[in-house]
Amino acid sequence: MNAKKRLAAASAAFLAAIAAPIVAPAAPTPHPAAQSSPVVIHLPKVPLHSEVVVEVNKKGQVVRIKSTKPSKLLSFNYQTYGNALQMWIRKCHTEGSSTTCTAEVGLYRVTYDYDPKTANVTRRVAIVSHGGDWGNAPGAANVMMEMFRKQAAAAAEAERKQQQEQNAKLPSLNEIRGVATPKPTHPPTLPP
Repeated sequence: MNAKKRLAAASAAFLAAIAAPIVAPAAPTPHPAAQSSPVVIHLPKVPLHSEVVVEVNKKGQVVRIKSTKPSKLLSFNYQTYGNALQMWIRKCHTEGSSTTCTAEVGLYRVTYDYDPKTANVTRRVAIVSHGGDWGNAPGAANVMMEMFRKQAAAAAEAERKQQQEQNAKLPSLNEIRGVATPKPTHPPTLPP
């Protein structure tokens, strides 16, 4: 009985060894998984201070930057400059469940202080002077978005014109085939 079981097991193993390459296609050789490298952000080790004086319109939007006092780190200056261009400076009052916000036209000083111990930036706003002839001017962020829309529309129009010119330069079917399109020899007949 043991001999029969051993023979059956050996036969099954032999058949499995023969049938396995026939049934299953060869698997590709596995490649090691791609290792993702961690993103390392190197924050400054020293405190940074930057000041920006901005003109604010009657809606509270920054119209333009009048002057800056940069820090010693160029990337921090770029970030604070961009942040100041997108700012809204308003005073909001909450009464019950409603909130009302008012804006005052004027020059404002915005200071940015970076603390290396906490890696936080503190932004403070103080009014320099009230009033200005930029009260009805559009906000800088709105102007930038309008410029982007115009540039995108111009690029789309240029792409459309280029595509039309390219399509106009395509050869006719007769030129591609080298033979004129055959004409029917008999008029078409319609069923009764």
